[in-house]
Amino acid sequence: MNRTWLFAGLGLVVLAVLGRVLPHAANVTPLYAVALFACAYFPRRWALAVPVAAMVASDLIIGLHSTVAFTWSGMFVFALLGFLRRGRRFGLSVVVAAGAGSVAFFAWTNFGVWLTSGMYPHTVSGLVTCYTLALPFLRNSLLGDVAFSGALFAAYEWYRLRRQSRLPVAAAVR
Repeated sequence: MNRTWLFAGLGLVVLAVLGRVLPHAANVTPLYAVALFACAYFPRRWALAVPVAAMVASDLIIGLHSTVAFTWSGMFVFALLGFLRRGRRFGLSVVVAAGAGSVAFFAWTNFGVWLTSGMYPHTVSGLVTCYTLALPFLRNSLLGDVAFSGALFAAYEWYRLRRQSRLPVAAAVR
């Protein structure tokens, strides 16, 4: 892994950790945008290390909880969507991937809340109540994941285009 990717990865880990531990609106963090981005652009063998390191570090700071298996495995939805985005340019697919990841994460983690928390009866009605009461968190997740993903992917595309424009013509043609 070259130094640029190493520093970018460390920067993304710090961004994701700070985004989770500093005061913020519920479920509005850059963590899942970082997972989507890292798995879309980082070298394959390092792509998962960035979101996993951020998730582990931030959960150790905030504290572990009964649904940690669901939140950690839910992060892999964003990683998979990032891998599926490889080779694509920035555009609507980033918004779609972030939105799809948010909805899948919502469905999976709230199933985990229903299953493990003891807050809801283990009935269809209890599951429906769990999902219904969690809808404000879905709204926040969608807003945060789409906004942070758009910002990360747009910043990278800006950087990439700016770097290309500085290359000599012969190097830019390659």
